[in-house]
Amino acid sequence: MNFSSKLIEEAVNEFSQLPGVGKRTALRFVLHLMKLNQTDVAQFGNAFIKLRNELRYCSNCHNVADKPLCNICENPNRDRSTICVVEDIRDVMAIESTQQYRGSYHVLGGIISPMDGVGPADLTIESLVSKTGTGEIKEVIMALSTTMEGDTTNFYIYKRLKEFNITISTIARGISIGDELAYADEVTLGRSIINRMPYENSLSSK
Repeated sequence: MNFSSKLIEEAVNEFSQLPGVGKRTALRFVLHLMKLNQTDVAQFGNAFIKLRNELRYCSNCHNVADKPLCNICENPNRDRSTICVVEDIRDVMAIESTQQYRGSYHVLGGIISPMDGVGPADLTIESLVSKTGTGEIKEVIMALSTTMEGDTTNFYIYKRLKEFNITISTIARGISIGDELAYADEVTLGRSIINRMPYENSLSSK
């Protein structure tokens, strides 16, 4: 793709680094921004600068937040005795959209994947174990993607938590094997949360 302007080329190259954005789509973004006034373009750019500089992670659940605690952990109407363990913030958003879950979350920041060099120490598993050991937690729900890496992470966490006097459950397999949680439809995901089962049952079915 040939550009008559180095400035346009540089802007296209930056946009095309985004996941799923090719050069043609990036060019459409750039041409659209060129039609906006300077105030709107500055607001657009500043939103991402502010996001990068000011975004933090919840000190309790590791979800994204604007303050030390995220809005979910701050909400007094949430059931803090139930923790739903998810891979990343996309899964929190997916589950919240079902409006079928009123407990709290714990965001791992990934899943165990030796092929990618990701081990238990790279995730927030230790803080989950510490939180569970306080005696305030009654149930931990495993809500990781139904992939081999997700199942491996589930089993590792189960082994770390089974000594505690809590219920360890997993979402029902309405989610197809190999599917990522964030891409499940709201109805299926909602039913999977409601119809969760003891984690031990999932072990016996394999």
